[in-house]
Amino acid sequence: MAESKGSMLAKSVQKHAGRAKEKILQNLGKVDRTADEIFDEHLQNFTRQQNAANRLQKEFNNYIRCIRAAQVASKSLLEAIGEIYESQWTGHDLMYVQTQSVDMLWQDFSHKLADQVLLPLNTYQSQFPEMRKKIDKRGRKLVDYDSQRHSFQALQSNMKKRDDVKIAKGREQLEEAKRTYEMLNSELHDELPALYDSRVLFLVTNLQSLFNAEHTFHSEAAKVFGELDSIVDKLATDSQRGSYSIKKTNGSASLPRPVSVTKNSPELIIGNSTPMRPVSDDITTPVKPQIKLDVSSNDASPQINDATPSPPNTPGANEPAPPAKALANGNTTPDGKTSPSTDSSKATPNNEPNANTNTSPAAFAPNSDRKLEELYDIPAGASTENLPPGVLYRVKATYKYTREDVDELSFEVGEIISVIEYDDPDEQEEGWLMGIKDNGEKGMFPANFTRPL
Repeated sequence: MAESKGSMLAKSVQKHAGRAKEKILQNLGKVDRTADEIFDEHLQNFTRQQNAANRLQKEFNNYIRCIRAAQVASKSLLEAIGEIYESQWTGHDLMYVQTQSVDMLWQDFSHKLADQVLLPLNTYQSQFPEMRKKIDKRGRKLVDYDSQRHSFQALQSNMKKRDDVKIAKGREQLEEAKRTYEMLNSELHDELPALYDSRVLFLVTNLQSLFNAEHTFHSEAAKVFGELDSIVDKLATDSQRGSYSIKKTNGSASLPRPVSVTKNSPELIIGNSTPMRPVSDDITTPVKPQIKLDVSSNDASPQINDATPSPPNTPGANEPAPPAKALANGNTTPDGKTSPSTDSSKATPNNEPNANTNTSPAAFAPNSDRKLEELYDIPAGASTENLPPGVLYRVKATYKYTREDVDELSFEVGEIISVIEYDDPDEQEEGWLMGIKDNGEKGMFPANFTRPL
């Protein structure tokens, strides 16, 4: 066995050495080389075809990786949107269904690309390494054939030492080398053109699968995202109608309506009372018992008004309601209706005191002076020292507030807000302050959600 392996190794080394010698002689022009221009053309076409297939496979593998990464990113994004889209909002359940549909579309798209495009492409590309091995083998057999041909020619030209036995053996080796080479050469003359022509049918089928998968995915995805756009558009419409403030206070619909208190009424709410907040045209959120001062009598002692029952134990019941904002032509009452600021039939001239009005000197001051006095009154306990220019005093949020209008200010519990003057004193709302946060956000906010510092 050892001798057999040794002899095989020796023959292999001798064969490689002979081929190397023959190539050197051919490159130096010492000996001729068998030419086949038709095969050379087939070989050039094969090389271009293989390079194109390798590039297409490389780029498509990269595309598949990007598609799968986009699928993961899309799923994460839509999951985040689904989590922040509140359950009481319009189309919450439909939003969830549609986002799940998007993920299914991504999965189907990815599978189609892998099965209908990438797999056939890999099969197509796998032909080239095998064909390249056959081409290389044909090249080695061609060198062997040329080498045997040159050796036989040398034996025939050496007339002085003509050996018929060697010549016969050389002719036999030449015929064997020629037969082996021509068989491989003939096969490649058939296979290379057939492989080259197959590129058209492959590309047509493969690209159609790719483009159809793309078209289906984007068409179906466009429909789903159109539905999502409609859901959000409906949310915007309902939000403008105030639908969600109604949904959040449906539990208080059966509570009695409290007494309306306006800025110009003879009853002023003082102390830690909570202003009323209109919920709809017929429903208002009740407040805790209030301390009222009836200025129509000389007895200014406070009285507890507990005619309005406390709200039931519902989520957020202990949180104050922001004061109602005044409409353009009058004051907003707790039932959402506007009442004129004065009643001409009961008006009393400013220069004639009435027994039913406040007898303090401020009561006889002009309306504009009293308004400014109310507007910029510094509450007890508020510090005005070491404040930036334009800041009246500072407050700290005791409750979280989310703005319900574009001119309002949202804040979290514990945030510090600087109270400033209104740009237009006529825009002052009872129970509301104008403030600015450290991040520069500016807007109105309910005073009863904060305490002075």
